[in-house]
Amino acid sequence: MPLFRATHVADNIYELTGEALQRRGIRLLLADLDNTLVPYGVPLPDEKLKAWRDDLAAHGVALFVLSNNRHEPRPRTFAQGLEVPYIGHAGKPKTPSFFKAMEQMGVTPQETAIVGDQVFTDVLGGNRAGVTTILVKPIRLAGNPGRYVRYAIEVPFRLLSAGGEKV
Repeated sequence: MPLFRATHVADNIYELTGEALQRRGIRLLLADLDNTLVPYGVPLPDEKLKAWRDDLAAHGVALFVLSNNRHEPRPRTFAQGLEVPYIGHAGKPKTPSFFKAMEQMGVTPQETAIVGDQVFTDVLGGNRAGVTTILVKPIRLAGNPGRYVRYAIEVPFRLLSAGGEKV
């Protein structure tokens, strides 16, 4: 599989159910924070996100925040509010944070998936680490012109991934 192609695609995280992930043998779901779980700047998880986490857990899937956010309080505060483990300033697409999370949670790459909104960090890093990759649409682009450029560059890879299997 090409390094920039996601294994699966979804419109958003709520299309991913604990049951579907469990059927695929997934026990750990690494999740990007900003623009995947919530829009940039949302400080704490809401009840809908907590209910989604609970659905995952009910099917034996642990949620783990894997964020490139460089401001340590951001991923820490959010993950604590969601009551899940996290790694901030993860350095995706480099793979050490993926392997550290898997080791911490006692799972293999075959039992791990990552969900994220970016091809060049989440998908590339997940493919390099040998985990299932799930590409979702970004929640919101507004507010940062750089995001428009980055997502525009990703369009061909998103189209390639769109040919992949829906979760």
